[in-house]
Order: sequence, then C-alpha cells, then structure tokens
Amino acid sequence: MRTIKNDHIIFKMKKENKPALTCRSGDMVTFHTLDCFSNKLIPEESRLGVDNPRVSNPCTGPLFIKGALPGDTLKIEILDIEVGETGVTIVGPSDGHIENGLEDHEVIRVKVDNGYAEVTPTLSLPIEPMIGILGVAPKEGYIPTALPGTHGGNMDCTQIKKGAIVYLPVFVEGALLSIGDLHALMGDGEVGECGLEIEGKVVVKVSVLSQVSEVGPVVYVDDKWITIASADTLQKASEDATNMMIELLHRSGHSKLDTALILNLAANLKICQIVNRYKTARMELSKKYFLDKKIFD
Repeated sequence: MRTIKNDHIIFKMKKENKPALTCRSGDMVTFHTLDCFSNKLIPEESRLGVDNPRVSNPCTGPLFIKGALPGDTLKIEILDIEVGETGVTIVGPSDGHIENGLEDHEVIRVKVDNGYAEVTPTLSLPIEPMIGILGVAPKEGYIPTALPGTHGGNMDCTQIKKGAIVYLPVFVEGALLSIGDLHALMGDGEVGECGLEIEGKVVVKVSVLSQVSEVGPVVYVDDKWITIASADTLQKASEDATNMMIELLHRSGHSKLDTALILNLAANLKICQIVNRYKTARMELSKKYFLDKKIFD
C-alpha cells in the first residue's frame, strides 16, 4: 500500500504541482488529510479568524498515475474512509441561506467516538464520512482547491463516500489527483457555514480508462449513477447535471424519447452545496434504467 502523508499539501490544483507520489494504474493509495482549517481550530483555545490560516481547504497530493493522458478517464474507487477523533464546525449569523438568529460566529468542536458524533450533551448522531474535495489538475492555469468544476474539486457531495466510484476526466499527464476536506457529517446543500470538518485518511484504488472522458464528474454508488455539475448559479448547475445524465443515457443506448421519459419519471435532482462561489448540483438515477450497465468500463 502506497501512502501520501498530510505534509504534502496543495491549495491550488495545477499541472505544475510536483507529485507527492507516483503509482501505476490499478494501485491502491492511502491519502492522509487535514481538515479544511488545516487542523488549526482543533485546540480548545484556538480562535476563528486568528489561528486558522486565511487560505482554507488544504488537499493532500498530488498523485501522479502512470499512463494517464489527456482525454482519458480516471476511475477512483473509494475503498475506505477513516476520520479523526475531533470534528470542527462553524455556526454564525445568516449567510443568505438560513436565518438562525445568531449574532456571532462560534467554533463548535465535536468528539467523534465509536461511529458517533457527540454534537451536544444530549445529541449524538451516527457519522457518515464523505470526501468534500477530490480532483485532478486542469488543462491550463490553476483552480483553488476550494472551488468545484469539471475537474472535480470541492464538490461537497455526500455520495462521495466509502464504496463509491468516482470518474473524472484527465486533463494533464498523470492526472495529478488530490484529496481533502473530509466530513464526518454534512447535510445535502451544506446550507450553513460548513459540515463537521475533520482530519482522516482515505484509501483509494486508481485506474486509467483510455479515451472515454466524455462526461465528468460522475459517481457510481448504491446501485445508482450520479452526474455532478458546478456553475455560477444553482439553476445552471442543475441544467448541466441533467444534460450530463442525458449523455449517459444516450451512451447506454436509449432513444431521445425514452431518455426524456426516464428523466421526468425516475431521476432525482439534488443539491450538493450552495455555500461556495460555484454551486453544485447532482442528478441521481438507478442503474436499472441503463441499457448498458457498465457505462464507463
């Protein structure tokens, strides 16, 4: 098992990043990650805006995958997610999405033990670990790790969890995969300041699929296909996620009429997050509606 420690950190996804590790297609790799505040708010005496770094969302990596070339698809199988013992979340005044009556921001530290988050003395919730950021380098320039896009990035999709398979387009040689921003818990939409941000480690298997990157990011999990899109507005992100699902249905062999009927009657359009500069939506559809069950590989 190859490992990338959390001292290999980036804040920008770009082709100029020096690889932290090189592997072959089919290898398993463990990523050790910091939380989105670089673990600076875990100590009880730490203060928001004083002790945490101005630049947030550190990602571990990048991983260079031999044989990955522009036009390919990177298949990332999430084999395991382990989270740390302390999660951090921020609550504060309304940010335009929720009205909570609070007058100031507050750092809430949450102990995670035996699969539960002890949110308050009277409220313990079962954790549902997920990956907030998983992405590759773009073709040109750079994309901050805090932003989502066609490269993946900060999608904050609750379905990117243990057992999921994520498909991303490859834009540069080696793909340069990076992972970070784990959550022990997060509601769909991430309507407040953040989820339960937490350090941890992720075990993935990476494989290169040649010349199939027509749609991405795409996730397969729990016997359903998911298309994910990010844009300036939630409306545009929703349209893009829908069009991506249309492409997948066409690829599996459905006619335009059948595709329209399936989308209207069986697909589910959901919000991943609305707190970032670019909003993220996803469309989910059971694999039973696809004529070609493999889609990618």
